[in-house]
Amino acid sequence: GLAHLSCLVRQAEASVNENIEWGTGNGIRKWQKCFDCGQDFHGAVRLALGWACWKTYLGQPETDANRSLSLLMLGDALNSNERPEEALPVLEASLALTRRHWSDIGHAILVGQASIAICLDKLGRHDEALGLRREIYDSRAATLGISHEYTIQDGNSLSTSLMNFKRWDEAISLSRDQLLPAARQSLGADHNMTLGMSSNLAAALANDPKHTRDDLLEAETIMQDVVQRRRRVFGPAHPDTRTAERSLSILRRNLASA
Repeated sequence: GLAHLSCLVRQAEASVNENIEWGTGNGIRKWQKCFDCGQDFHGAVRLALGWACWKTYLGQPETDANRSLSLLMLGDALNSNERPEEALPVLEASLALTRRHWSDIGHAILVGQASIAICLDKLGRHDEALGLRREIYDSRAATLGISHEYTIQDGNSLSTSLMNFKRWDEAISLSRDQLLPAARQSLGADHNMTLGMSSNLAAALANDPKHTRDDLLEAETIMQDVVQRRRRVFGPAHPDTRTAERSLSILRRNLASA
């Protein structure tokens, strides 16, 4: 649907104020996610909200948590719009601020590191991203357990880095044996993170130079399920749905020529 940006900004500001005054509501996450449909904003809307969020809290003291989080929101918005060169200094500044004033909150530091790892990957600095993601995942698994949403999310990012280094066996094992069972049980089969993880597994199976026809068939089955779920949950126009459809089409062409 359509929404006026100014309306989204007012709703987000009201949510933050409610959280500050009463400790209720969705807080600053309202700048990044629609809690009516449950989806994160994307594209130009997310970028515009990222800038609006930063401008809203820029005047607050450096020790204000919402000011720090707004900087992270802006960096993530730039990153999601394929502007990693601009995103990286913003995210590094956000992480430095977190370490300076909230060094005792390990989760906040790991979130900042995870955003930087995504940026490094997009900039082609895959070795740095992989090392950072191993560190983050090991910390999450040790403190929260394998079934926690944060562990699953950071494990999926680690799987992506392993694929970038063509470590297919490790990526497949991590996704198939550890992450996907945990995600399906904890988050559900329709969750965006579960679907992204399934797509990663299909990509690893198909791109592994040692793949067999059975591997391609397994990858096709996985992507058929992902496409159906994305169409139903997110709609046919969502960019992740379109990406999944393209992946399925490529898989079918590869199968036809195998």
